[in-house]
Amino acid sequence: MAAIGVVLYGGTAQADPTPTPVAVEVLTPRAAFTDQASMQIRLKAHGHGTDVIKVSDLSNVVTTRVTVQPGAQIPWHTHPGPVFVTIVKGELTYISSEGCSSRRYPAGTAFVDPGHGHVHTAVNTGNTEAEFTATFFEAPAGTAPISIPAEAPSGCKVPTS
Repeated sequence: MAAIGVVLYGGTAQADPTPTPVAVEVLTPRAAFTDQASMQIRLKAHGHGTDVIKVSDLSNVVTTRVTVQPGAQIPWHTHPGPVFVTIVKGELTYISSEGCSSRRYPAGTAFVDPGHGHVHTAVNTGNTEAEFTATFFEAPAGTAPISIPAEAPSGCKVPTS
């Protein structure tokens, strides 16, 4: 598959000895289910009540691999639908705009980002590269973005280590 060096936080796609702070590689093209499929997720996040995420049409689906350098932050954003995230290596700190709560996810763990307007960011607070895969449901058809930029919530401090 083709690699896409996403310039979320600077960097270039050229042969540069400095790695891109946040790089995204598309692992699968967007795909639509050939059968009618829906999904309901009950998500009880640490310290929060239970949220029910309903997806009436799972199409389109796309999977990416994201590499985050130490100290790099993914800009604040949301997604059209839920995202299943698996931490492959390193550690990622996920920060929700709701209450500015944060949670660390080390390699070998996974989480669900509810999408549907849930604003969040993530930062690599570790000393090594963090890598995760993300499977996006309800991704827009075609080449429309799967991440929607959002404003940082006022007063929310992002951890640096």
